[in-house]
Amino acid sequence: MTEIIRFFQDGGLFMVPIGIILVVGLAIVIERFVFLANAKKLNREAFDRILALLHKRDYQGALNTSKSSDSPVARIINAGLVRMSQSGRREDIESAMEEGVMEAVPRLERRTGYLATLANIATLLGLLGTIHGLSSAFSAVAAADPSEKAALLSASIAVAMNATAFGLFTAIPLLLAHSMIQSRTLEIIDSLEMAGVKCLNIITNAQDSVARQRATDATTAKP
Repeated sequence: MTEIIRFFQDGGLFMVPIGIILVVGLAIVIERFVFLANAKKLNREAFDRILALLHKRDYQGALNTSKSSDSPVARIINAGLVRMSQSGRREDIESAMEEGVMEAVPRLERRTGYLATLANIATLLGLLGTIHGLSSAFSAVAAADPSEKAALLSASIAVAMNATAFGLFTAIPLLLAHSMIQSRTLEIIDSLEMAGVKCLNIITNAQDSVARQRATDATTAKP
Protein backbone atom coordinates (compact mmCIF):
# COMPACT_ATOMS: atom_id res chain seq x y z
CA MET A 1 0.00 0.00 0.00
CA THR A 2 2.90 2.33 0.77
CA GLU A 3 4.38 1.70 -2.66
CA ILE A 4 1.05 2.45 -4.34
CA ILE A 5 0.66 5.71 -2.42
CA ARG A 6 4.21 6.72 -3.31
CA PHE A 7 3.60 5.81 -6.93
CA PHE A 8 0.61 8.17 -7.03
CA GLN A 9 2.43 10.94 -5.21
CA ASP A 10 5.44 10.74 -7.50
CA GLY A 11 3.28 10.69 -10.63
CA GLY A 12 2.17 14.25 -10.16
CA LEU A 13 -1.07 16.14 -10.62
CA PHE A 14 -2.24 14.19 -13.69
CA MET A 15 -2.56 10.96 -11.70
CA VAL A 16 -5.82 12.26 -10.21
CA PRO A 17 -7.81 12.68 -13.48
CA ILE A 18 -6.45 9.36 -14.74
CA GLY A 19 -7.67 7.73 -11.52
CA ILE A 20 -11.09 9.31 -11.99
CA ILE A 21 -11.21 7.96 -15.55
CA LEU A 22 -10.32 4.49 -14.26
CA VAL A 23 -13.15 4.57 -11.70
CA VAL A 24 -15.72 5.88 -14.21
CA GLY A 25 -14.60 3.37 -16.85
CA LEU A 26 -14.87 0.44 -14.43
CA ALA A 27 -18.35 1.59 -13.40
CA ILE A 28 -19.44 1.62 -17.06
CA VAL A 29 -17.88 -1.80 -17.68
CA ILE A 30 -19.68 -3.37 -14.71
CA GLU A 31 -23.00 -1.73 -15.62
CA ARG A 32 -22.75 -2.87 -19.25
CA PHE A 33 -21.83 -6.45 -18.41
CA VAL A 34 -24.70 -6.72 -15.95
CA PHE A 35 -27.16 -5.09 -18.37
CA LEU A 36 -26.18 -7.30 -21.32
CA ALA A 37 -26.23 -10.48 -19.24
CA ASN A 38 -29.70 -9.59 -17.94
CA ALA A 39 -30.92 -8.68 -21.45
CA LYS A 40 -29.67 -12.01 -22.82
CA LYS A 41 -31.42 -13.93 -20.06
CA LEU A 42 -34.70 -12.01 -20.46
CA ASN A 43 -34.59 -12.46 -24.24
CA ARG A 44 -34.20 -16.22 -23.97
CA GLU A 45 -37.03 -16.59 -21.43
CA ALA A 46 -39.43 -14.31 -23.31
CA PHE A 47 -38.63 -15.83 -26.69
CA ASP A 48 -39.27 -19.38 -25.47
CA ARG A 49 -42.67 -18.39 -24.03
CA ILE A 50 -43.76 -16.41 -27.08
CA LEU A 51 -42.52 -19.04 -29.51
CA ALA A 52 -44.58 -21.72 -27.81
CA LEU A 53 -47.70 -19.55 -28.10
CA LEU A 54 -47.02 -18.78 -31.76
CA HIS A 55 -46.71 -22.47 -32.55
CA LYS A 56 -50.16 -22.91 -31.00
CA ARG A 57 -51.41 -19.93 -33.07
CA ASP A 58 -52.40 -18.22 -29.84
CA TYR A 59 -51.63 -14.75 -31.20
CA GLN A 60 -53.56 -12.92 -28.48
CA GLY A 61 -51.64 -14.77 -25.79
CA ALA A 62 -48.35 -14.03 -27.57
CA LEU A 63 -49.36 -10.37 -27.84
CA ASN A 64 -50.18 -10.17 -24.12
CA THR A 65 -46.96 -11.94 -23.16
CA SER A 66 -44.81 -9.71 -25.35
CA LYS A 67 -46.55 -6.59 -24.04
CA SER A 68 -45.92 -7.53 -20.40
CA SER A 69 -42.21 -8.31 -20.91
CA ASP A 70 -39.38 -5.76 -20.71
CA SER A 71 -37.01 -7.77 -22.89
CA PRO A 72 -35.90 -6.33 -26.27
CA VAL A 73 -37.03 -9.41 -28.19
CA ALA A 74 -40.52 -9.14 -26.69
CA ARG A 75 -40.85 -5.54 -27.87
CA ILE A 76 -39.75 -6.55 -31.36
CA ILE A 77 -42.23 -9.40 -31.59
CA ASN A 78 -44.94 -7.21 -30.07
CA ALA A 79 -44.40 -4.66 -32.83
CA GLY A 80 -44.83 -7.41 -35.43
CA LEU A 81 -47.97 -8.81 -33.83
CA VAL A 82 -49.54 -5.36 -33.53
CA ARG A 83 -48.82 -4.72 -37.20
CA MET A 84 -50.22 -8.17 -38.08
CA SER A 85 -53.55 -7.18 -36.53
CA GLN A 86 -53.60 -4.17 -38.84
CA SER A 87 -52.13 -5.70 -41.97
CA GLY A 88 -51.45 -9.31 -42.84
CA ARG A 89 -48.79 -8.56 -45.44
CA ARG A 90 -45.38 -10.05 -44.66
CA GLU A 91 -43.60 -6.87 -45.75
CA ASP A 92 -45.55 -4.76 -43.25
CA ILE A 93 -44.91 -7.15 -40.37
CA GLU A 94 -41.23 -7.39 -41.25
CA SER A 95 -40.94 -3.61 -41.42
CA ALA A 96 -42.50 -3.26 -37.95
CA MET A 97 -40.06 -5.80 -36.52
CA GLU A 98 -37.11 -4.03 -38.11
CA GLU A 99 -38.25 -0.81 -36.45
CA GLY A 100 -38.32 -2.70 -33.15
CA VAL A 101 -34.73 -3.86 -33.68
CA MET A 102 -33.64 -0.30 -34.46
CA GLU A 103 -35.24 0.88 -31.23
CA ALA A 104 -33.55 -1.86 -29.19
CA VAL A 105 -30.03 -1.37 -30.56
CA PRO A 106 -29.33 2.07 -28.97
CA ARG A 107 -30.20 0.73 -25.51
CA LEU A 108 -27.82 -2.19 -26.01
CA GLU A 109 -24.99 0.04 -27.25
CA ARG A 110 -25.52 2.82 -24.72
CA ARG A 111 -22.31 4.11 -23.06
CA THR A 112 -20.15 1.45 -24.72
CA GLY A 113 -18.46 4.02 -26.94
CA TYR A 114 -17.38 5.99 -23.89
CA LEU A 115 -14.90 3.26 -22.96
CA ALA A 116 -12.72 3.79 -26.04
CA THR A 117 -12.86 7.55 -25.51
CA LEU A 118 -11.89 7.24 -21.84
CA ALA A 119 -9.02 4.91 -22.75
CA ASN A 120 -7.66 7.42 -25.27
CA ILE A 121 -7.99 10.29 -22.80
CA ALA A 122 -6.18 8.29 -20.10
CA THR A 123 -3.29 7.59 -22.47
CA LEU A 124 -3.02 11.23 -23.49
CA LEU A 125 -3.21 12.44 -19.90
CA GLY A 126 -0.45 10.01 -19.01
CA LEU A 127 1.77 11.40 -21.76
CA LEU A 128 0.91 14.95 -20.73
CA GLY A 129 1.77 14.14 -17.13
CA THR A 130 5.12 12.69 -18.22
CA ILE A 131 5.92 15.75 -20.30
CA HIS A 132 5.02 17.99 -17.38
CA GLY A 133 7.19 15.91 -15.06
CA LEU A 134 10.13 15.95 -17.44
CA SER A 135 9.82 19.69 -17.86
CA SER A 136 9.90 20.16 -14.09
CA ALA A 137 12.80 17.73 -13.79
CA PHE A 138 14.95 19.54 -16.33
CA SER A 139 14.21 22.86 -14.64
CA ALA A 140 15.29 21.42 -11.29
CA VAL A 141 18.43 19.82 -12.74
CA ALA A 142 19.49 23.07 -14.35
CA ALA A 143 19.97 24.66 -10.93
CA ALA A 144 21.53 21.58 -9.27
CA ASP A 145 25.17 20.86 -8.54
CA PRO A 146 26.97 19.39 -11.61
CA SER A 147 28.03 16.30 -9.68
CA GLU A 148 24.42 15.52 -8.80
CA LYS A 149 22.81 16.25 -12.14
CA ALA A 150 23.01 12.74 -13.60
CA ALA A 151 21.52 11.03 -10.54
CA LEU A 152 18.87 13.71 -10.09
CA LEU A 153 17.88 13.59 -13.76
CA SER A 154 17.53 9.80 -13.86
CA ALA A 155 15.44 9.81 -10.69
CA SER A 156 13.22 12.61 -12.03
CA ILE A 157 12.68 10.81 -15.35
CA ALA A 158 11.71 7.61 -13.52
CA VAL A 159 9.16 9.53 -11.49
CA ALA A 160 7.80 11.35 -14.54
CA MET A 161 7.16 8.04 -16.32
CA ASN A 162 4.68 7.06 -13.59
CA ALA A 163 1.97 9.11 -15.28
CA THR A 164 2.42 7.31 -18.61
CA ALA A 165 2.50 3.93 -16.87
CA PHE A 166 -0.72 4.65 -15.01
CA GLY A 167 -2.36 6.00 -18.17
CA LEU A 168 -1.56 2.78 -20.01
CA PHE A 169 -2.60 0.72 -16.99
CA THR A 170 -5.99 2.43 -17.23
CA ALA A 171 -6.34 2.43 -21.03
CA ILE A 172 -5.48 -1.20 -21.79
CA PRO A 173 -8.18 -2.85 -19.61
CA LEU A 174 -10.77 -0.34 -20.80
CA LEU A 175 -9.99 -1.12 -24.43
CA LEU A 176 -10.18 -4.87 -23.76
CA ALA A 177 -13.50 -4.42 -21.96
CA HIS A 178 -14.77 -2.25 -24.82
CA SER A 179 -13.98 -5.01 -27.32
CA MET A 180 -15.66 -7.69 -25.18
CA ILE A 181 -18.78 -5.59 -24.61
CA GLN A 182 -19.05 -4.80 -28.31
CA SER A 183 -18.80 -8.50 -29.12
CA ARG A 184 -21.55 -9.38 -26.63
CA THR A 185 -23.73 -6.56 -27.92
CA LEU A 186 -23.40 -7.74 -31.53
CA GLU A 187 -24.22 -11.26 -30.40
CA ILE A 188 -27.45 -10.08 -28.79
CA ILE A 189 -28.37 -7.96 -31.83
CA ASP A 190 -27.84 -10.96 -34.12
CA SER A 191 -30.01 -13.09 -31.85
CA LEU A 192 -32.75 -10.43 -31.97
CA GLU A 193 -32.71 -10.43 -35.75
CA MET A 194 -32.77 -14.23 -35.84
CA ALA A 195 -35.66 -14.36 -33.38
CA GLY A 196 -37.58 -11.80 -35.42
CA VAL A 197 -37.12 -13.77 -38.64
CA LYS A 198 -38.11 -17.02 -36.95
CA CYS A 199 -41.30 -15.54 -35.51
CA LEU A 200 -42.07 -13.82 -38.80
CA ASN A 201 -41.80 -17.13 -40.65
CA ILE A 202 -44.08 -18.84 -38.14
CA ILE A 203 -46.69 -16.09 -38.43
CA THR A 204 -46.65 -15.87 -42.22
CA ASN A 205 -46.58 -19.66 -42.69
CA ALA A 206 -49.61 -19.95 -40.44
CA GLN A 207 -51.40 -17.23 -42.41
CA ASP A 208 -50.55 -18.95 -45.70
CA SER A 209 -51.82 -22.22 -44.32
CA VAL A 210 -55.11 -20.61 -43.27
CA ALA A 211 -55.46 -18.94 -46.67
CA ARG A 212 -54.87 -22.23 -48.50
CA GLN A 213 -57.37 -24.01 -46.27
CA ARG A 214 -60.00 -21.35 -46.97
CA ALA A 215 -59.34 -21.62 -50.67
CA THR A 216 -59.70 -25.39 -50.49
CA ASP A 217 -62.93 -25.13 -48.49
CA ALA A 218 -64.32 -22.61 -50.97
CA THR A 219 -63.49 -24.88 -53.89
CA THR A 220 -65.02 -27.88 -52.18
CA ALA A 221 -68.19 -25.97 -51.35
CA LYS A 222 -68.85 -25.13 -55.00
CA PRO A 223 -71.64 -27.21 -56.59
